[in-house]
Amino acid sequence: MMSRALACAALCLLMLVVAGCATYYMVRDPGTGTAYYTTKIESAGQAGAVKFKDDRTGGVVTMQSSEVREISSDEYEAALKKK
Repeated sequence: MMSRALACAALCLLMLVVAGCATYYMVRDPGTGTAYYTTKIESAGQAGAVKFKDDRTGGVVTMQSSEVREISSDEYEAALKKK
């Protein structure tokens, strides 16, 4: 019984650590100045292109030319509230 409680506590601690390790990004389209916010960026297979889910709209965006900047969780949360 004690080992089950210990395992549960360890799992909860691990989940808190993983949740705190998120990386937040602002991706800007240099042509329009539009800013997008995401936690995951993928290569789109084309030279320099990026693909990501915009967390403000839920839409998937692919851009050939972009400016990517890592931001704080506070900046990210504030941007999502602006909708």
